[in-house]
Amino acid sequence: MPSELDRLVAVMARLRAPGGCPWDAEQTHESLVRYLIEETAELVEAIETHDVAAMREELGDVLYQVLFHADLASATPGEGFDVEDVARDTAAKMIGRHPHVFGDEVAADADAVVEVWEAQKRREKADRTSVLDGVPMQMPSLLLAEKLVGRAERAGLEVRPGRAVPDDEDALGDELLDTVIAATAKGLDAERALRAALRRFTGAIRAVEADPHQG
Repeated sequence: MPSELDRLVAVMARLRAPGGCPWDAEQTHESLVRYLIEETAELVEAIETHDVAAMREELGDVLYQVLFHADLASATPGEGFDVEDVARDTAAKMIGRHPHVFGDEVAADADAVVEVWEAQKRREKADRTSVLDGVPMQMPSLLLAEKLVGRAERAGLEVRPGRAVPDDEDALGDELLDTVIAATAKGLDAERALRAALRRFTGAIRAVEADPHQG
């Protein structure tokens, strides 16, 4: 008996097949990006507000976007993969990155798991020449900043805080908001300013990679 996931895959295929939905049939990977971002944001909202019913719905919407892209790929010359290929590749990746579960490695705690994960990623991505390779620079700026700090440390760039911050996240959030309010009052664009700072930061990381003595 087909699973509900099989049923959803079949629904997707029917909508995009001849005689199905004209809107679905004309979509591309590029045209769907905005919906993937929107649905992901709605899922984050449901998670952060602990709305279980909304979380279930938004997980479905994100899953549907995955199925949509996979169905598009299966029908696009030069791509030629489907959701089964995506699932197969992902399962293989997760097994490979968890040798402490599926193999002989030992990871006693979460920190050790992260080390095992990163080591496996480095083996998989041996062709990468920079710690910045694979970092999506269009990530939300605060998430990108955290990601770049970790990559800077891997590159050997010493990262030291310029000032103290509160010890709890509520107070930190208030401080970040106050910074944005103050910037707005002065006519400054906080998002643009942070992204400019991150570009300078990536330049510093690349400089250290080129000359480790600069770290």
